[in-house]
Amino acid sequence: MDSEHATGISKGYVILITTITSFMTAFMGSSMNVALPVIGKEFTLNAIFLSWIATAYFLTTATLLIPIGKLADIYGRTLFFKIGIGIFTLGSLLCAIAGSGVWLMIFRLFQGIGSSFIFTTSTAILVSAVPVHERGKVLGINVASVYIGLSSGPFLGGIIAHNFHWRYIFYSNTLLGVVLGILTLMKFTVDWREAKGEKFDIPGAVVLMVTMLFLMIGLTSLPGLYGFGLIILGGLGLYFFKQVEAKKETPVLNMQLFKNNRGFLFSNIAALINYAATFAIGFLISLYLQDVRMLSAQEAGLVLISQPVMQALLSPLAGRLSDKIEPRIVASLGMGIITIGLIIFIFISPAFPFPLIIGNLALLGTGFALFSSPNANAVMSSIEKKHYGPASAILTLMRMSGQMFSLGVVIVLINVFIGKAQISVQNQATFIIALNFAFSFFSLICLLGVFASLSRGKIIEHRK
Repeated sequence: MDSEHATGISKGYVILITTITSFMTAFMGSSMNVALPVIGKEFTLNAIFLSWIATAYFLTTATLLIPIGKLADIYGRTLFFKIGIGIFTLGSLLCAIAGSGVWLMIFRLFQGIGSSFIFTTSTAILVSAVPVHERGKVLGINVASVYIGLSSGPFLGGIIAHNFHWRYIFYSNTLLGVVLGILTLMKFTVDWREAKGEKFDIPGAVVLMVTMLFLMIGLTSLPGLYGFGLIILGGLGLYFFKQVEAKKETPVLNMQLFKNNRGFLFSNIAALINYAATFAIGFLISLYLQDVRMLSAQEAGLVLISQPVMQALLSPLAGRLSDKIEPRIVASLGMGIITIGLIIFIFISPAFPFPLIIGNLALLGTGFALFSSPNANAVMSSIEKKHYGPASAILTLMRMSGQMFSLGVVIVLINVFIGKAQISVQNQATFIIALNFAFSFFSLICLLGVFASLSRGKIIEHRK
């Protein structure tokens, strides 16, 4: 049966709306990386507080993903998708009018709530609306839109921050969110409720959210004893959660998804490792370009654009390849290329050639493209349709957890090497040492990710 008639909703509109949504959230994240140093100067914020403005968003999103995903399966993915767009748009407006760094961080938390609604439903809606043989292609288009957002973010964000004001980055996102909300209300007229009638596991959801908070805040509090203590509590919470959920008839997270499904398990592990090894690159290189090489926000954006441009150009091709070639081969090749790029950045210095920076960012973009959409295709192809909602939430949780871990590593290194001081001429050399350590660590875990990616087994045979 044709996908459009099967779902009662136009496949074209699903692709269009989810593509615009992916662009919007990606644009927000990448433009923020360029704007953070400018925001820091206006509000007199140190590097630690700036990293928390970025971290607050991911902390909220990661904490809520699984519970929101389960609620969406019960009450409707389309409904929650619409709610998420509304919350995210309102959060963008509030960020635009924030009067201090503290209020900006609080409103970023609010944006994170909206993102949890969007991220946990968009991929599930997309793969539900297209035929299996087109899944890799549409996921490639979706990933390309993410990278177009990432590529235009540093460039447009830099221009806006340099020539106007960083607040207009949030205003532009607000306008896009309003347009997207109207489109969604008009065109998303049906819903998916795979768990309709099920009882929501409130105790399990609370345990999971508290556990995620412990783990995430613990990571960002290292190397202090407080951080280690929270991580230990988080680990105990995960064990307790697993034991309790195994006995529930309708758990907030079905642990059976991970059992006897090598493809699903290792594809998610690969996603976790990939984002843990790579997410902080934009943040670190942005600080390096503006605070060490003394480029303006606009100039830094022009340098950073090379990475996501390559991602946008190659992602649709990588998605189509993963419909014909085993996703583990394409994704593992991508992870290997990323490892090489990270190793090159280990040797970054105050005099590191700009052509090498741009070329290496392009190399990293190529690796990201080859990894991301094939890996998402592998995840969604390794499970039954009724599990699309939880699978989408879990994949996003792996991504967000990896991003949080990546920022956590950066926070630890900044704490150890330069403390709460702003990056200046006096501590540039120490900051460079922190960069060298960061890229050395990220290279190592990315290399381990190559083996995790190769270990997932065959996906195409399972999909058929």
